[in-house]
Amino acid sequence: MNILNLSSQPLAFVVWIGAVLLALTVHEFSHALMATLMGDSTARRLGRLSLNPLAHIDWFGLLALVFVSFGWGKPVPYNPYELRYQKWGPFFIGLAGPFSNLILMTISGVLMRVLLPVLGSGNLLVIFLGLSFIINMAIMLFNLIPLPPLDGSKIIFAILHKPIWNDLKEGIERYGSWVLMGLIFVDIALGMGIIGTILGVPFYFISGLFGLQGLLGV
Repeated sequence: MNILNLSSQPLAFVVWIGAVLLALTVHEFSHALMATLMGDSTARRLGRLSLNPLAHIDWFGLLALVFVSFGWGKPVPYNPYELRYQKWGPFFIGLAGPFSNLILMTISGVLMRVLLPVLGSGNLLVIFLGLSFIINMAIMLFNLIPLPPLDGSKIIFAILHKPIWNDLKEGIERYGSWVLMGLIFVDIALGMGIIGTILGVPFYFISGLFGLQGLLGV
């Protein structure tokens, strides 16, 4: 059974929603935790230092994810002036989200490889692990794109901290979000698969490292 064929079992869609909520919740919680560790209390005061999915769900983003396979969680705010390390604080806060997805992806991939021969491909736990692997990898790779408001922009801005890069950073800040929205709109409206093409190579490579390409349909 192809792990991506959600229609093969009545509960597969529910399992998929569970995997999405877990990935988004841990991602946003990790941002909040890192900001708190860096000395900023904004996320904690707003109730974002929580593993309750309701604290991190953007309902419009979740509905978009369900119907068009693209969505988002509620961004975690932080005050850069309260950070203990103002130069590199945003770097670590931005990196915390994708890194948490890397951990979840790795755990899901390893457990799937171990349990698949025992439980079989039709088992709901195996399906959950396969979907969790895919979803966490997709969220990680997508958020590493260096365009606002994605985490990759915070990471690249911290790296390009010298004045020589100010013009480049200003251009990314000014136009990056429009470029990203344009790519997303073109992908959804015209089905050109631009983002899928950008992320396809690392997606295929990482799946191969876990030996899951055939099992996941990638």
